[in-house]
Amino acid sequence: MPTYLIVLLVILVVLTILTIVLYFLGKKAEAKQAVQQEQIRAMEQQVSMLIIDKKKLRLKDAGLPDSITKNTPWYAKNPKLPIVKAKIGPRMMNFICDANIFDDMPVKKEVKATISGLYITSVRGLHGKTESNGKKKKLSMRQKLTNKLNSLREERDDLKKKSK
Repeated sequence: MPTYLIVLLVILVVLTILTIVLYFLGKKAEAKQAVQQEQIRAMEQQVSMLIIDKKKLRLKDAGLPDSITKNTPWYAKNPKLPIVKAKIGPRMMNFICDANIFDDMPVKKEVKATISGLYITSVRGLHGKTESNGKKKKLSMRQKLTNKLNSLREERDDLKKKSK
């Protein structure tokens, strides 16, 4: 048997084993997520809150309780989370928001929110209509480069006018 054929067979076997392992790990992660969603649904509460500010911050900068930062695994501390600063009654609190509703959340408005611990799962308007920002249109790479080129041309023209 030629050596390139042996190498291809070994690579094929390794890829097959890797695919099978990833399949079972995915099934296990899916089961964990279903249990976590069930727990979130069991702990849900409806509260009225005034949204003061919303930002995407790292966990250590978010102002969440120390118990949350200590119990978070090392790999989950670096990414930025959608954090909402809200006032519930007389108390100001920071919440972690669901990424799906973060863009639609109105700022400086009173809303009725469904929370589970420090996690906001859904929001709807309490007084008046909540404005939906809509999905931001993503620019293609060509559009981005064209915009950048146009801005560079404008800067060049400005510099030419100033030098004359």
